[in-house]
Amino acid sequence: MRIQRIETIPYAIPYNRPLRFASGEVHTADHVLVRVHTDEGVIGTADAPPRPYTYGETQKSIVAIVQDIFAPQLIGLDIMDRAKIRQVLDRTIHNQVAKGALDIAVWDAIGQALGAPVHKLLGGFTDSMRVSHMLGFKPAQELLDEALRFGEQYGITTFKLKVGRRPLALDIEACRVLREGLGQDVEIYLDANRGWTANEAMEVLRQTDGLGLSLLEEPCDAKEAMSRRRLVEHSPIPVVADESAATAGDASRELLSGGANAICIKTARSGFTEATEILGLCTGLGVDVTMGNQIDTQVGSLATVTFGAAFEATSRRAGELSNFLDMSDDLLAEPLQIIDGRISVRSVPGVGAAIDESKLARYRQDHVLSTSN
Repeated sequence: MRIQRIETIPYAIPYNRPLRFASGEVHTADHVLVRVHTDEGVIGTADAPPRPYTYGETQKSIVAIVQDIFAPQLIGLDIMDRAKIRQVLDRTIHNQVAKGALDIAVWDAIGQALGAPVHKLLGGFTDSMRVSHMLGFKPAQELLDEALRFGEQYGITTFKLKVGRRPLALDIEACRVLREGLGQDVEIYLDANRGWTANEAMEVLRQTDGLGLSLLEEPCDAKEAMSRRRLVEHSPIPVVADESAATAGDASRELLSGGANAICIKTARSGFTEATEILGLCTGLGVDVTMGNQIDTQVGSLATVTFGAAFEATSRRAGELSNFLDMSDDLLAEPLQIIDGRISVRSVPGVGAAIDESKLARYRQDHVLSTSN
């Protein structure tokens, strides 16, 4: 079964409200739907969420790299020849989100061709994941109100607090208000998106000691190599590499250099193939992993839970799976549901990301199609 053509469909869905964090602010999900068509009629689907302020990719660049560089090399390849497909993608550096979407779409097609759910092909450890909800930049009381609402409505008991603001007192107060308001049984962890220096991060950790925070993600730029290593050595909680560990090579560098002692895996930028390599590296080194979210749609969140539920190590912690709740609409034909704080995989061949074509027609920006001769 060979790749016959590849679609890249840019679309835009507004968020219910702007999402703010240290590395940027987003108002609209300007994503790209990627479809890999085979010569036997199987279509693999994935979502590509560009994050220009983090990875340098845009909606236009993803369409261009897929159509101009990757598609001509991928068309004609057997979808089962994953190593060949990976080799094609690896020839071009960067462009992780474009590569990740193509990889997931190929896996989706493979699952459909074999009549098997992809989470089973990957590992099949469990059929659902606990959900962590992201809390963005807001006054402390508004953050608490949101957390209480999501706990009551969806049964969520893990929250990722976006930090990295100045003055530091803003984030320190938010940590204290959340802990006091949510109690000791709720997990709270931090993500600074490189917003602090290493010394500022140490000061926040000092002032929040005793609040039971579980993780600190990307406290400062990984380029601060010496000070970040010192931070990791003295931190009372694991320091997670996220945007500094987009590839297996990046993750190796951060772990072996002492720049992090935990890794965030995001299928949106690694696909399933490289995510498996990153996971294997972390498992071998005894390093904790989290399943992150790239402000994903339901299509992207379904891919995350598909991978996360496949392995014991990735399903151990709550995954960041709720950002789609901040969107005004979605493309998934059968919406995801958070029940008792969990999202389940789809027990159908492939990933199960069937698209509502009427919604796609409403939100699409244009339509680019690459076809074999």
